[in-house]
Amino acid sequence: MQDRRKLYINGKWVEPSVVHDAQVINPANEEVIATISLGTASDVDKAVKSAKSAFDSYSETGVEQRRELLQRIIEVYKTRSEEMANAISQEMGSPLSFARAAQVPAGSAHFLEMVNVLGSFKFEDLKGSTLMRKEAIGVCGLITPWNWPMNQIAAKVAPALAAGCTVVLKPSEMAPLSAFLFAEILDEAKVPPGVFNLVNGDGATVGTAISSHPDVAMVSFTGSTRAGIAVATAAAPTVKRVTQELGGKSAHIILEDADIEGAVTQCVQACFRNSGQSCNAPTRALVPRSKMELAAGAAKRAAEATKVGDPSAEETHIGPLASKAQFEKVERMIRKGIEEGATLIAGGPGRPDGFRKGYFVKPTVFGNVHNDMSIAREEIFGPVLCLIPFEDDDDAVRISNDTIYGLAAFVTSGSLERAQRVAQRMRTGNVHINNARVDFGACFGGYKQSGNGREWGESGLEEFLEQKAIFGYVPRTKKS
Repeated sequence: MQDRRKLYINGKWVEPSVVHDAQVINPANEEVIATISLGTASDVDKAVKSAKSAFDSYSETGVEQRRELLQRIIEVYKTRSEEMANAISQEMGSPLSFARAAQVPAGSAHFLEMVNVLGSFKFEDLKGSTLMRKEAIGVCGLITPWNWPMNQIAAKVAPALAAGCTVVLKPSEMAPLSAFLFAEILDEAKVPPGVFNLVNGDGATVGTAISSHPDVAMVSFTGSTRAGIAVATAAAPTVKRVTQELGGKSAHIILEDADIEGAVTQCVQACFRNSGQSCNAPTRALVPRSKMELAAGAAKRAAEATKVGDPSAEETHIGPLASKAQFEKVERMIRKGIEEGATLIAGGPGRPDGFRKGYFVKPTVFGNVHNDMSIAREEIFGPVLCLIPFEDDDDAVRISNDTIYGLAAFVTSGSLERAQRVAQRMRTGNVHINNARVDFGACFGGYKQSGNGREWGESGLEEFLEQKAIFGYVPRTKKS
């Protein structure tokens, strides 16, 4: 069992102010794999003071120095990638193959993209006699979730460091091992003391202490909408910037001119990927009413072909859910779908055959779902797909937008022009046309209760900058 009870503050591994141990559970076998310390407000204060002290010098480093620092981090990250994949797989149940192929590379992708952005980004621009200057906002509190540990940590840390900010990171207490390893990587890459700090803990204590701390200039939070509201509330008295990437209930509109069977199969696979624990997963498949029977058959075959198993096995498609609480929530939502009258096409409640322990659930598909049902409105965060019928393009767009969320959307059509028209009407921060992959150079974030602000690429860097106008920076030229 791993001992990960120290915190990383001011470039050193230190003991927490108060002993408050917590166990890290492997969701595949429900066994304890590590012990961490849950920090306190006192630990947060020490970390913030360290970050504040380091800010004056680090914020004035040159762009090329910061690029070199990011490149050092990338190089060390590469040497620890297999360790990172194993840590993520053990702490949150990701299949090891998926951790290697997606979870770990997502972290390095954000650092690589930020190196590229810094190569051309203009921090200063002279407009007449006025200098428009973009400068680091200050000490940043970063609060990240358990479902994509390195993606979410790197999507915040990389632009913060690129901007010249110093940070205090609170990773999820459910998936802290990858964050611990990440801190070791930054230490090995010789990130200056105080620039990066790690304080483990829960949201109620450490999250609140970060959000409310008067010396934290910005909080970047990823998690549930409920928790996002709590972060914003705690931050409000100090009027700090708060950016949030929250929940989602993404729709995938499959138009009648699409390859219905192929599009539905891809939707099922995308929905179930990472055990359905992705905020942008397409969990509502909108299908022409006349094609519903065809779609249901394709979804059933795709769901039943999804291999649930040991995360260490190469043939495993999806592993367990990340925690007992998540398992119980998904089971509850599956039962609610049945109670509310949706047609169970595949899966259902209970563990898959052969599993007596571990937080494994059956890949589940519901048909004949109405958009006012709980399973169509609430973020389930598990491998559960709803098939919802629509009449025409206008009806599909209406159903897609009829949600409190607006993080991502998907549209598939045999006509690119038609898909483009539909995509432009979908009220979400991202839209994937014809199964397009994500672009780490683009922006990521949501409308409505899916949050505010943007991550990734140049847009993500901008969130960590303040803009200043210096009037009379150069003398005005006299008119002849």
